[in-house]
Amino acid sequence: MKFLAAGLLLACALGLARAGEDVMVCHGYGCARETEVSFGRYQLRELDGMLADAPSAADERLRLSLALGQMYAWAGEQSPVWQDRGGNARDDGLPGAMDCIDHATTTTRFLRLLEGMGMLCHHRVLEPVKRGRIFEHYAAAIEEVASDRPREEDGAARLYVVDSWFGDNGAPAVVMPIEDWRNGGGPDV
Repeated sequence: MKFLAAGLLLACALGLARAGEDVMVCHGYGCARETEVSFGRYQLRELDGMLADAPSAADERLRLSLALGQMYAWAGEQSPVWQDRGGNARDDGLPGAMDCIDHATTTTRFLRLLEGMGMLCHHRVLEPVKRGRIFEHYAAAIEEVASDRPREEDGAARLYVVDSWFGDNGAPAVVMPIEDWRNGGGPDV
């Protein structure tokens, strides 16, 4: 009887260790391919620890940049996206290469996971946004919902892009005001 109880406890513990969240990661340009990756219970705890108790929206954006980089690094351990390089020129044709559509879609999925688990206190996740008319570029977007600063004088919301396309796999995401991004802001890749 003791062995049976110990076996059940071990089985439950192993099941909990595997418990986590699955997310589809886009790659192949234009989300042509998708690979399911899993974030385990301990990885989710690590993310929660990174984001917990952010004293301000600005601090949460900084922490979010790092957390997303870590999520991409973990995704690269389970999928070919570990080969992705910043921009499009350095990884063209490699398995796992990601364009801005792949990044905007995947980053939005990662953000929705964090939001759904209650890890975002100062922001809400929006649909991806684009800039440009001829050469379009897409990114994930968030809106500041709680701030220690008043809203803009004209009452406009504080919107930010979260753009992981600029860096190599696992690098922190670029988070910047949407207007700066729409005016061409971001690293030169």
